[in-house]
Amino acid sequence: MTSLRVTIRDVAARAGVSKGAVSLAFNHKPGLSEATRDRIFRAARDLGWAPDPTARTLAGSRVDVVGLAVCRPARLLGLEPFYMEFVSGVESVLTEHSCSLLLRLVRTVEEEAGLLESWWRARRIGGAILVDFRADDPRVEPVERLRIPAVAVGHPSLTGSLTSVWTDDASAVGEAVRYLAALGHRRIARVGGAAALGHTAIRTAAFDEAARALGLAGARQVATDFSGDAGARATRALLTAPPGDRPTAVVYDNDIMAVAGLAVAAEMGLRVPADVSLLAWDDSQLCRLTRPTLSAMSHDVHGFGAEVARTLFAVIAGEGGVSHPVPTPVLVPRGSTAPPR
Repeated sequence: MTSLRVTIRDVAARAGVSKGAVSLAFNHKPGLSEATRDRIFRAARDLGWAPDPTARTLAGSRVDVVGLAVCRPARLLGLEPFYMEFVSGVESVLTEHSCSLLLRLVRTVEEEAGLLESWWRARRIGGAILVDFRADDPRVEPVERLRIPAVAVGHPSLTGSLTSVWTDDASAVGEAVRYLAALGHRRIARVGGAAALGHTAIRTAAFDEAARALGLAGARQVATDFSGDAGARATRALLTAPPGDRPTAVVYDNDIMAVAGLAVAAEMGLRVPADVSLLAWDDSQLCRLTRPTLSAMSHDVHGFGAEVARTLFAVIAGEGGVSHPVPTPVLVPRGSTAPPR
């Protein structure tokens, strides 16, 4: 059976429901459980069926809901200032358009790809924001195929033909390494994020390149999951190395891990910055509340989220949303960095 001959009756039979239930699901009407709704969407996807696309135009160009799925544990997402600031920036623009954000946490990007397709086929969203890109990311193909209006938060090398907005992570990492080297540090470590993430890979390559260019034979990197616990473990492993191998400066891929690293240094009786310098990515309130205050790579995360949302509305309106970077994070020296002793 080809997708051209599939009807709503076929979808109903496949899902074991009535035609009316299929209609309710695809018109986002109440009266169905989430399990039944998901079963209907899965049946439609398996059969290659979708409602008449002209129905999408009935509401004109108005967009009521924008979708955002995040592949992070709920506990970690709630603690990470970056995403709270980012979502706040997105919401500031959605409010101007009387639009809501549909936020869902997923376990895998494959699950997110299916979710985006279900949302779009069910007309639950008018556009989507995609974050945390991987190499060969499985979300790109369905978004391109279904022509879902979307903005990818990631470097264009990771996002296919999707309109993208990104930070220049490579330049920022290079600046951080050069700054610490200029202070006299030769053994610099980086506590990075999840290795599978595209921006982590970009930062890893940039760190290696900067270390080679500066002749920093003692530079090393450790991958984590961005959590405070993982940051603490990585810091403890680095700082328990023999004195000749122990880093005198550590760069962290987010503020949570940097704060955890500061606590580990204190636990081990090491003074910051006299014994070890620490530098965080993302200049949140956390960096300014510690003692000593944390040096950081600072950028306007709220503004970043707002720019992503503005670009999405340009894509939805067909105004040619253009891929572009936002300003590169700027190094803000504070009390946690100093020349090595």
